[in-house]
Amino acid sequence: MTDAPNGPIDLLAVNATSPLLAPQLQRHFRVHDRLHLQADAAAFDAVAPHIRAISASGESRVDAALIARLPALEIISVMGVGYDGIDVAAARARGITVTHTPDVLNDDVADLALALMLATTRRIPQADAHVRSGRWAADGPMPLARKLSGSRLGLLGIGRIGQAIAQRAQAFGMTVAYHARSRRAELPWDFEADAAALAARSDLLVVITPGGAATRHLVDARVLAALGRSSAAGGILINVARGSVVDEAALIDALEHGVIPAAGLDVFADEPNVPERLRALPQVVLSPHIGSATQDTRQAMADLTLANLAAHFAGQVLPSPVPECRDPAAANPEAAPRAV
Repeated sequence: MTDAPNGPIDLLAVNATSPLLAPQLQRHFRVHDRLHLQADAAAFDAVAPHIRAISASGESRVDAALIARLPALEIISVMGVGYDGIDVAAARARGITVTHTPDVLNDDVADLALALMLATTRRIPQADAHVRSGRWAADGPMPLARKLSGSRLGLLGIGRIGQAIAQRAQAFGMTVAYHARSRRAELPWDFEADAAALAARSDLLVVITPGGAATRHLVDARVLAALGRSSAAGGILINVARGSVVDEAALIDALEHGVIPAAGLDVFADEPNVPERLRALPQVVLSPHIGSATQDTRQAMADLTLANLAAHFAGQVLPSPVPECRDPAAANPEAAPRAV
């Protein structure tokens, strides 16, 4: 990936690059760190005309203004399945390709969703604390928990990760229903056209839909109220998608007032800043956006990020362009969890 006789291709890393990806980028590109350049406007202006590639993560923001400052930019390669922070329309208007890393993280995110479902129903973090604090010996057994097997699962989103969650849930004897923009005729599960209607029939409601403006606060007070009425015990919210999909203030109110009994959250509205009110709730299981955070999967994501860059500069077919760059009329079915 070099341009003889002009030397390595200039690449802008717009976020802190994964240590699994950074050495590969350094071997093949002249890497410029946006975090360092931000403090020196003159240095950025000197580099900007030469930047032909951007390396980003699922949490990166690459807006139209940044794209406009990079006249030679050809490709934005995202290490993550979600890319709602990338202005794809502005990129496409310039003929710039956007790629991401779908599929390789499906299993990990689906596994974490199941882990949060088990942790919230069986109250595993609370059980651990009960033992460690000595309360088991001093106070006796914990209150009874909830059964997961045989529960009713609602999926907000039914892309590849949603389907992987559904398949795992069926091994627990769970019934599955989903809400999406439209019914998927090839899928065997029940479809609900309204998110609140799905919540009202779910013991657990798992958020696995893309982020972005179209799904912002899809889970609002109305959906949470319906989830709370789904059974005598109320339904539990699990979010492994994007923090923006859930109205966080409404969620905190619902948890504080017992509208829903519990939640398992891997993503938040303003990461890594999690509100104190949310952190104070003992019935909430929190994880720091670790859906794809295993060595194997992050390495596969890094390799696919580099493969997209390599294919572009070799004039080859890209392994994984985002849907809008495969087909201008395509929807955005999988821009969700890190991704993640």
